[in-house]
Amino acid sequence: MTDTPDSARDWRDTVFLPKTDFPMKAGLAQKEPAILDRWARIGIYDRLREQREGRERFILHDGPPYANGDIHMGHAMNKVLKDIIVRSQSLMGKDAPYVPGWDCHGLPIEWKIEEAYRAKKRSKDEVPAAEFRAECRDYAAKWVGVQAAQFERLGIAGDWANPYLTMNYASEAAIAGELLKFAMSGQLYRGAKPVMWSPVEKTALAEAEVEYEDVTSTQVDVAFEIVEAPNAPELVGAHAVIWTTTPWTIPVNQALAYGEAIHYQHFKASDGRRYVVAFDLIDRFKERTGLSPLKLDNEPDGLTETQGLAKFVSDGFEGSALAGAVARHPMHHLGGFFAKPRPFLAGDFVTTDAGTGLVHMAPDHGEDDFALCKAAGFDPVFAVTDDGKYRDDWAWLGGQGSVINQKFTGPDGPICEDLRAAGALLSAAPFKHSYPHSWRSKARVIFRCTPQWFIPMDRPAAGASTGSNAGATATDNAPTLRNLALDAIERTRWVPARSQNRIRSMVEGRPDWVISRQRAWGVPIPLYVNRKTGDYLRDEAVNARILAAFEAGGADAWFAADHQALLGPDRALADYEVVNDILDVWFDSGSTHVFTVEARYGEGVRADLYVEGSDQHRGWFQSSLLESCGTRGRAPYDAVLTHGFALDGNGRKMSKSLGNVVDPLKIIGESGADILRLWVAQTDYFEDVRIGKEVLAGTGDTYRKLRNTFRYLLGALDGFTDAERVEVADMPALERYILSELSRLDAELRGAAEAFEFNRYTRALADFANDDLSAFFFDIRKDSLYCDAADSPKRRAYRTVLDTLFHALVRYAAPVLAFTAEEVWQARFPSEDGSVHFLEWPDLPAAPAVDHAQWAELRRLRQAVTEAIEPYRREKTVRSSLEAEVTLPSLPLPPEDLAELFITSTVHPGGEGIAIARSEHHKCGRCWRLLPEVEADGALCHRCEEVVK
Repeated sequence: MTDTPDSARDWRDTVFLPKTDFPMKAGLAQKEPAILDRWARIGIYDRLREQREGRERFILHDGPPYANGDIHMGHAMNKVLKDIIVRSQSLMGKDAPYVPGWDCHGLPIEWKIEEAYRAKKRSKDEVPAAEFRAECRDYAAKWVGVQAAQFERLGIAGDWANPYLTMNYASEAAIAGELLKFAMSGQLYRGAKPVMWSPVEKTALAEAEVEYEDVTSTQVDVAFEIVEAPNAPELVGAHAVIWTTTPWTIPVNQALAYGEAIHYQHFKASDGRRYVVAFDLIDRFKERTGLSPLKLDNEPDGLTETQGLAKFVSDGFEGSALAGAVARHPMHHLGGFFAKPRPFLAGDFVTTDAGTGLVHMAPDHGEDDFALCKAAGFDPVFAVTDDGKYRDDWAWLGGQGSVINQKFTGPDGPICEDLRAAGALLSAAPFKHSYPHSWRSKARVIFRCTPQWFIPMDRPAAGASTGSNAGATATDNAPTLRNLALDAIERTRWVPARSQNRIRSMVEGRPDWVISRQRAWGVPIPLYVNRKTGDYLRDEAVNARILAAFEAGGADAWFAADHQALLGPDRALADYEVVNDILDVWFDSGSTHVFTVEARYGEGVRADLYVEGSDQHRGWFQSSLLESCGTRGRAPYDAVLTHGFALDGNGRKMSKSLGNVVDPLKIIGESGADILRLWVAQTDYFEDVRIGKEVLAGTGDTYRKLRNTFRYLLGALDGFTDAERVEVADMPALERYILSELSRLDAELRGAAEAFEFNRYTRALADFANDDLSAFFFDIRKDSLYCDAADSPKRRAYRTVLDTLFHALVRYAAPVLAFTAEEVWQARFPSEDGSVHFLEWPDLPAAPAVDHAQWAELRRLRQAVTEAIEPYRREKTVRSSLEAEVTLPSLPLPPEDLAELFITSTVHPGGEGIAIARSEHHKCGRCWRLLPEVEADGALCHRCEEVVK
């Protein structure tokens, strides 16, 4: 037998190829559940709390979703973003607990139970209240369990064994206790004001529970005959015309409003009657009614139309002339309420933007109406009942409705028919406009005046600035709730900064907070009202007994209470009205900081961060702000992050009716949670974001590149030990440059994490892995890794840097790719009870001094050489860059260093530009480089000869 000549031998068995069992194919949908099981088995969350005990704490307080259905993409986006933030803070060495929570009271739950009743032809009113509340509690508990499992499947780390629920007895007691603090400091009153009311759900609604949609209503012009006008007697007998898109409020009209500075016209129209309309709106009046202005009643006959119109314009009058005037209701013949005079009242809200310049006033159904009429001594009449019908004893349309039924209020409905019969209806036509709806029932809402409980925004209240409210008395110089909230907004960090303007404007203009609801499922308002004085009882001893009952039996204790025992022996229950309204659920959620943050971490502790969608500026952000300012004089948070909404791939709101809903559970089941997590991190989530097949395909590409980076690192580090390590000072320039770039990346990522900018964070991490490592560092050094001797200084230096990169990158990726980072870590450091999520931010070696400008120029030159070679590759003049000879005008580095940098055969100086030619040298059979020292194709270069010895 003879030895095989070098030129004929296959040298692959002498090359140090990367070795790893880490698969290129992720299979996340199958692997992630097993990782979750292991985390549960080792108690990862509790162990992390133990490890971080005593460290600086970072509290992200979870805004509670409603427990009433499977999670949707908005839930997934919100929870993943929170988890990324919490994990990044933990990575930075902080104790970052996360306590998930749920909103369990109110209409979202109650509505679902009522839907089930309706399906069975049952009425909620037929069911005992205690039984109904129990069904609501069971329903909420069921969905808490379902949603918790779905959130955990997303990789959300938290105290899932001990979440906060607003329906826990301790929570309900805390909510009641916060309400009693408002009561004790005088920051509570009962009054009749128009509030958003849902006739379908039969309850008041908060602004945050309302959404606006375009609808078609009926616009009407209605004539009110003027019967008195002391400042303009010529107007008697004329008709003041009002225009409205809510004809159903005409049966509750009590007055007319005018603008004192508005220029009005008194004219005869083509129907022979005289009318009063704002001059600027006469053309629109004519368009709607078809009535043409002719001339004044006292004009002489024989004037031409032009002469008549000229006199008509000149004889207008200012609105102030209507002071003291009185009209009569079109249905005055019904007597009683309708026979009373309708005075003209000056209103600064009256404009000439639309209508007629005159506004009919129904204090039951409008804020401006209520305020103006109240000042004039007119009280609401409560004609419209909770279901939107006129009460049975109402003289006009009694027992009829509902007022949100468009057939009832339409041009041919009974309201318009009766006004037409009375000669008062001048026009009735469809009118398209934006209108408020309940976001649960999707039905129209109305403004309806009902007795409700309010927290005033502008009433001075003692104790609000200190949180010590017991028995406090308001003083004129005490801050108002609006003052406190606006001050707290200025002291809070808002991310993005522009969101501060949004919540400030909302708080500046918001009305008093309506905190009462006329429903069954929620925390009651535990107050006793003195039947003689109308004042609610303020007694700390009574409050203590109430709260003790809540602690023992939850909110149900109030409805089944021995109220005489709660009042005590010194008071008679007969002297007091027991309030049975329940609290607005926004008060519930606004109080969660009390029984979650303060209860777990100490009185006075507040959250470092709240994170929710942009709609929560009028929802949870604001209710939490007002609740905390009213009881503690400050915000419950140091910072607030606002994100946008998840839209479909075309930028449309997701809707079942449109069939464009993207289900996060389906994505998890097909592609894995890490893909969804990466999508969240990659989006500019401060704006609305899109998700669809194309978007997720791009996310998948980013994921695969990151995964392949980790796979390469694992393979290239096979067998690496500390004995192989090389000091930074002894490393080649390329390794020192990459370590310097890693330090720059480290600073960028830390800054992005602290700014909660994970789009920037993920982009920087992916760009570094792709551009600096895979396409540059790994590409250049693969020759050294594969072909240098195992103990060569260059190869050892390279592997030392790879180890540093591995420890850094797996940590950087862990907050976003929670499952994949764990898989990568376990692939190198397998341990049943270990986890990448126990690790802290990497401790990098000191960044070496590097000429970054020179390296930037070298990388530009490398790119130019690569582009110059590409045409030769396409023409197959060279099959790879290793076969190319490069000629440059000048050499910034030694030729052998440049050849290594460019991954070419050789580099020569000379010429004016970049010249490429195929090398005439032979190819080394082991490293495949074409070098002058290789005697024949397949023979070895000097380096490879030494290695294979």
